[in-house]
Amino acid sequence: MRIIVCVKQVPAINEVRLDPVTHTIIREGVESIINPFDTHAIEEALRLKERLGCEIIAISMGIPGVKELLRQAVALGVDRACLLSDRAFAGSDTLATAYALAQGVVKLGGADLIICGKMATDGDTAQVGPMLAYYLGLPHLTDVSAIEQVKQDTIICCKLSDDGYLRLSVSLPALITVVKEINVPRLPSINGLFRGQKAHIPIYSAVDVGADEALIGLSGSPTKVRRTFRPDLSRTSEWLEGSIHEQTLTLLARLEEKKLICRQ
Repeated sequence: MRIIVCVKQVPAINEVRLDPVTHTIIREGVESIINPFDTHAIEEALRLKERLGCEIIAISMGIPGVKELLRQAVALGVDRACLLSDRAFAGSDTLATAYALAQGVVKLGGADLIICGKMATDGDTAQVGPMLAYYLGLPHLTDVSAIEQVKQDTIICCKLSDDGYLRLSVSLPALITVVKEINVPRLPSINGLFRGQKAHIPIYSAVDVGADEALIGLSGSPTKVRRTFRPDLSRTSEWLEGSIHEQTLTLLARLEEKKLICRQ
């Protein structure tokens, strides 16, 4: 059985800088970490490996420096990793990113199971996993909180929903996205750290994975960021004087001024 885990680099801080022209996140010069949700995806793949003897491959798309984060995945126990890195990928939205990753998965020869984190903390869209499944023509489950059983051609999962939990079965090959409740990620061993440092991380360009340049990067992204801004969090207060009746009338007047209510 082969498992592919999708890993993304995200800023290690909440404050991010945005390019004023492309409106994309400026990642150069910012400390980065593995997307926290993806650490749970890696851990779950490792637990399946311990139970079933799987091969695990980590894949990511980003700048060349992402290789160092992929070494961390290898240090944890992932068998090998690869990186999609090309200026042609720059500015990809979720759909273009999913397409590029799909081409990378095909380049690797496919997988019996693809595991993604629920979402990336720098975007919070939770779209790439399902879109990747769409491009690969795979069934998928989102918000998986437990993998109960894996058979030769079926996986049974517990899915977190608004109304509780759902126990679902899906045929393999498939893709799942996992929530943080699924496990507690492990730390790498000393031997694992040495192994990660020595690991060869191949880098594939858009040409290497056979990507259509019309479907990647800014030109291949159907969604565009028109404007970005930092919200104004300042607040002003006004004390209302007089009796309760007078305070009520003043409050209603202020709400009408702000067009928050309309009295007939």
